[in-house]
Amino acid sequence: MVLKVVAAVVIGYLLGSIPSAYIAGRLKKSVDIRQVGGGNMGALNVMRGVGTAAGYAVAVTDVAKGSLAVLFAQWLGLPQVWILVAGFMAIAGHNWPVFLQFKGGKGGATAMGVLLALVPLEFGIGFAVTVVTVIITSNPALGQAIGMACMPLVIWQLNGSGMLVGFSLAVFIFVAIRYSLAGLRRAREGVDIKKGLIFSREYHFWQVKKK
Repeated sequence: MVLKVVAAVVIGYLLGSIPSAYIAGRLKKSVDIRQVGGGNMGALNVMRGVGTAAGYAVAVTDVAKGSLAVLFAQWLGLPQVWILVAGFMAIAGHNWPVFLQFKGGKGGATAMGVLLALVPLEFGIGFAVTVVTVIITSNPALGQAIGMACMPLVIWQLNGSGMLVGFSLAVFIFVAIRYSLAGLRRAREGVDIKKGLIFSREYHFWQVKKK
């Protein structure tokens, strides 16, 4: 059991550490995504600074990292608590990747991947809320926040697992704090990549910059 737990935790972290945004920037435009736009190692920054297709590829990869970490732990037959730990380690790996001196993104997409593997039906409802919000506001960060904030309630209503409700709430709080800290850093540096707290006036919801 101990070896399985260690394997799940280590593999989860290493999967999360795969710097897909960094790789996409280097392959597509030979740029360091950390020096582009807001400097975030995420799909949205790649969409805006490298290209839409590259951004979507990064989004899919980051979601897959979280899902694979959970699926691997489940495949090992571990108790649920260790499956949740493995999933969270994937999120931690995205935020603090060993391959890039522990300087990564905010973990939103990877967190979504973890929840997708854990509670696919409930995730689908939360994702639908995210999509509707993004279409209305053209603000992906707000859409993701609202979608993830709904997850504990949806899980409680449909699943009833107190452990999963608590985990989804903890993940939401963790990602929200990461976004808040990144926003404060951009404010100190005088970087403003999103116009408007709720409605983005600079980008369409598919993140093609308005002319």
